[in-house]
Amino acid sequence: MTLPGLTLAAFVLAAFCEIAGCFAFWHVVRHGGSPLWLGVGLANLAAFAYALTFVESDAAGRAFAAYGGIYIVASLAWLWGVEGVRPDRWDAAGALICLAGAAVIVFGPRG
Repeated sequence: MTLPGLTLAAFVLAAFCEIAGCFAFWHVVRHGGSPLWLGVGLANLAAFAYALTFVESDAAGRAFAAYGGIYIVASLAWLWGVEGVRPDRWDAAGALICLAGAAVIVFGPRG
């Protein structure tokens, strides 16, 4: 897999794990789900942090900043696919702006 491909795969995996981990906690606290979901949540949050270590970047902060754009798109996909709420045009426009910013952060030339 190419470097940009590995970076994108790491971001997507991280986003899925972070959203799933946070959603597990949301489910327990907001919907009275079984406390066993907290273990699932913690495991996913650990996997999220680990996945970000595969991002090709000279600085963790830059990787985390760029990840934000992917996280926003993944959150909207979760909103639609899991929660059944279709994102509107403003969600889509905001996500595209964030993805453009993330691409500049990750792939911009460094001197």
